[in-house]
Amino acid sequence: MSGGAQLHPRAGWLLSALLALWAASAQAAPDLPHPVLAALEQAGLPATALGVVAFPLPDEGERAGGKMHRRTPALRWQAERAMAPSSSIKILSAVVALDRLGAASRGRTELLSEGPPDAQGRLAGPLYLRGGADAQLDWGALWLMLRQAREQGVREVPAGLVLDRTLFRPTRPDPTLPPFDEYPESAYNLVPDALMLNGNLLGLSLESDSQTLRGRLSPVWRGLQLDLSALAWSERPCADWELDFGRPQLLPAPEGQGWVLRLQGSFPRQCQQRQDMNLVDRQALVPLVVRSLWEELGGSLGPAVQEAATPAGAQLLAQHQDRPLGELLRGALKSSDNPLTRLVYLRLGASVARPGEETLAAAERAVREWLAEQGLDAQGLVLENGSGLSRRERIRPELLAAVLARAARLPLAPELQSGLPLAGVDGTLRRRLKASPAAGRARLKTGSLNEAVALAGYVPDRQGRPWVMVAFVNHEQAGRRGRPVLDAVADWVARQSP
Repeated sequence: MSGGAQLHPRAGWLLSALLALWAASAQAAPDLPHPVLAALEQAGLPATALGVVAFPLPDEGERAGGKMHRRTPALRWQAERAMAPSSSIKILSAVVALDRLGAASRGRTELLSEGPPDAQGRLAGPLYLRGGADAQLDWGALWLMLRQAREQGVREVPAGLVLDRTLFRPTRPDPTLPPFDEYPESAYNLVPDALMLNGNLLGLSLESDSQTLRGRLSPVWRGLQLDLSALAWSERPCADWELDFGRPQLLPAPEGQGWVLRLQGSFPRQCQQRQDMNLVDRQALVPLVVRSLWEELGGSLGPAVQEAATPAGAQLLAQHQDRPLGELLRGALKSSDNPLTRLVYLRLGASVARPGEETLAAAERAVREWLAEQGLDAQGLVLENGSGLSRRERIRPELLAAVLARAARLPLAPELQSGLPLAGVDGTLRRRLKASPAAGRARLKTGSLNEAVALAGYVPDRQGRPWVMVAFVNHEQAGRRGRPVLDAVADWVARQSP
């Protein structure tokens, strides 16, 4: 200051803060459209929380000429920053799986034996149930396979059952993984393996009045009892019942046959709830269900249960296949199905795994090799399970945008685009962007974690020209406040004119 005058320390701090705010706004304003800045301000989020890329896809003439339309605006902000993509990373997994495995590829489950039954319908060896990453092996599919075995004369299997999960390495990754959150029994937290019977989910119904609590499992399987004696009363509202629901215990039945599922924690009064949940460990559930169904079909099964590989010479008795991959991914993307996407990612790994290589490592290698073949820089990419249900996964907005641009020119484009939620119409976007020109036209994959939300896919502008759009918000308040910012980006793109 002139004349040797000095600022009061508090005034100096205030001036520094004002200058920093001015610098930040001056930096943000030229690069982000006003509606997006307004959405950030209304949400109380800094511009540094946002990473975004949006650009129109070139038409045939522009591709042939090797240049973009010069008058068309594009949006780019923190595009080179590796950010948490949440479930939008499913796009990358889906694109590589479709390209490498093919849209018609299918998972399968097989029922096998080491030889035919004897004249009395008895097998000399065990019954083998081999998992092949079948995403749709439900109760009915297993029943039909067992019925087909009975129709071939198999009745008695004294040697018991062998479960073959060896398609993936390790066969059971879930026991060594820390829980993602405080709801490990929830369906979205399920860690798949190669033999997933009904997604390892059981229906649980709980109903209470002011004095009594009743519960049941669906289906009711012989050998599995439900015990409510350890459940206390909760003072929470019915809608918050899961906050006090403890991890169930699976205990041997007192009579020595079967299991008792003991629920723990507490449950509100005057409450009714029904959910499909991961309640029983799969190594107990699958043999219990096989035995129950086999006995209902008039067969007998020895008590032995093993986890092992199927011998090379085993004979096929029955098999089940899931729907083609292109159809499966449509469901996975529309509903943001984490276990299904993780299963597809593991199928990708199993298809390229080298001897002794872990399946997740092989899947990541397949993704990185695909990116390299496409000439895309994988810098900053961190993969864990391919679904986005991860606090580690990272990708640059510009890289995911480049993947979308490449995918639009590949034969897999129709399968990918049909799977992305349609704004304001279906999937995880059915309630969003209804008042925007993007409604019914934009196809975008959502992503949602507490600290990371995302929107990525294709948005037509006013003239119908498709744009690639990728937008991430990473902030401790992203899950509560970030979605309107993403919607503002999609709306801005939808209103552009060439």
